[in-house]
Amino acid sequence: MQEVSFEIVSSAPVEEIVELYRSAGWWEESPEARAIIPSMIRGSLCFMVARLPDGRTVGMARVISDGVSDAYIQDVVVLPSLRGRGIGGELVRRLTRFCLERKIPWIGLVAEPGTQGLYERLGYGPLVGYQPMLHGKRS
Repeated sequence: MQEVSFEIVSSAPVEEIVELYRSAGWWEESPEARAIIPSMIRGSLCFMVARLPDGRTVGMARVISDGVSDAYIQDVVVLPSLRGRGIGGELVRRLTRFCLERKIPWIGLVAEPGTQGLYERLGYGPLVGYQPMLHGKRS
């Protein structure tokens, strides 16, 4: 596998971020959706990308937090052709360390079905007694 670098960014090419969201099945195309990507990146406590030596973004993940009490790792995605090579795990490891270095005591995430093993290997476990909730109808 080609060498992958990891970088905290405050901006990224919109099309590359759209490609990642699309590859995860999380993208619904609209001009409004594309327009919020730069603000979403800047508004995250930490937005990290994984890049190939040619500069192409092949993975991303971000931390949403107030920076002192609670943090959520969100939008962990790697392009399908590069999955299974440890890139997603390394993104989560680095973001977890980012939070711990800032003494954020509570770090959560929502694992998609079938991905729990990855997060368990990284020290995450079920939030026993709690149910993730989402506002509004989603299909």
